[in-house]
Amino acid sequence: MTKTVKPKDSLRLDMEANEDPKGRLFFEPGSARVVDLSKVNLLHCGVDTVRQLYRGLIRPEIMVLFDKPGVLVDFAGQRWHAGRVGKDSGYQYKLQNADLGIILLIKNFNAKLENIGPHLKIEVSPHAIDALSPARLQEHLDHYAAAVLTHVERNQCAVHLALDLQGWTPPADLTARMHCRARTVRDISGISEVQWTMEAATYGKGQSFLFGSAGGVQLAIYNKTLQARATDKLDYWESVWRRRDSFDVNDPCNYDQAKDVWRIELRYHHCVVQQFACGSVDLHTGEAIETDSFAAFAPHLDGLWEYGLRQFKYLSRPGYFEPIWTLIRQDARVDLPVDSLLEKTEYKRHYKTSRGFTGKNVELFLGNFVSLIARERVGAKKAFETLKQWDCWPVIREHYAAKEMSERDLYLHIKNLLEERQVRWGRAV
Repeated sequence: MTKTVKPKDSLRLDMEANEDPKGRLFFEPGSARVVDLSKVNLLHCGVDTVRQLYRGLIRPEIMVLFDKPGVLVDFAGQRWHAGRVGKDSGYQYKLQNADLGIILLIKNFNAKLENIGPHLKIEVSPHAIDALSPARLQEHLDHYAAAVLTHVERNQCAVHLALDLQGWTPPADLTARMHCRARTVRDISGISEVQWTMEAATYGKGQSFLFGSAGGVQLAIYNKTLQARATDKLDYWESVWRRRDSFDVNDPCNYDQAKDVWRIELRYHHCVVQQFACGSVDLHTGEAIETDSFAAFAPHLDGLWEYGLRQFKYLSRPGYFEPIWTLIRQDARVDLPVDSLLEKTEYKRHYKTSRGFTGKNVELFLGNFVSLIARERVGAKKAFETLKQWDCWPVIREHYAAKEMSERDLYLHIKNLLEERQVRWGRAV
């Protein structure tokens, strides 16, 4: 069995070629390659998205807000736009206030209205995250959750971490030199229509790269200037870059309006955050951190930033990180008004369903399930919807999320297995 070799970082030197942990000259031993990153400006590293999930029982009076979709309603002391959302979101209804930067997604598709379940997800935009401390933001989120649900309890959070920089552009061979376990790799190119959602960017050739699946950890690299201009948010982001360019102390006003800004973004699904909450331990007490909210997890975001840049390995050659990857991993820190616990915590993911009884039986069950639906000539779409209604669906979903498979990936997996059985066995199944 081949032993996995952990990549090394190049030596960092100052402009006089002396070793310096903050130097911008990178010397790669063995190849004698020297890379000068003195023109790279790290503008801002922060939390771009928060999604806080809750379990509970929906208050009966909430549902009347959606009697007339598309109208403004009063709720929890604010005005909201009420409406329905697509099934891909996992929820049926939404209350949105763009001024607050808050979207409430209500009534999980896979849980009954009259039962306690994962009926609420609150999505928070960058300007709301920027305006409030994690503790104050959590108070607001919990307030809205209590207004939507009874028997309310937090059900973990998802976060997106984003670094904006100038002076670096992804090379043409980025995809070839990005090493990761993720099966999903996309170089989004050749599309003329500009389109933007919270999950993926669509631009012209070489302007957006996506690695990994939405149900695990994703790495996105894209032209933030183009995206911000397309969504009419460029003025806001330029104000952030001018105010928050705090990584280059000798040049505090280093945003150049004439240059494009590129974003490197790590997106953590709530299942992955839960794995960190269960598996990461305090180095002093040895206890798991066991967080369930954004506010509690915020001091650990530097740990997630480093972890993500080691999971997605951008290499210059086998065994060595590309210098830009060393720079952003070592120098960038998530800009939040909390004390980082990076040095006090050992970060690990605990895959509670990936081995042992549960994991093995999930795989066995799925195989038998596919054989049965093939025998009954049930289509993949109907079979998948039936599977999601089962009480054990969360265990199945978490098991495959640990394998970095989204719900969409799992559906395609079932569809492929079903097709294989029908082709190989025909009506004999």
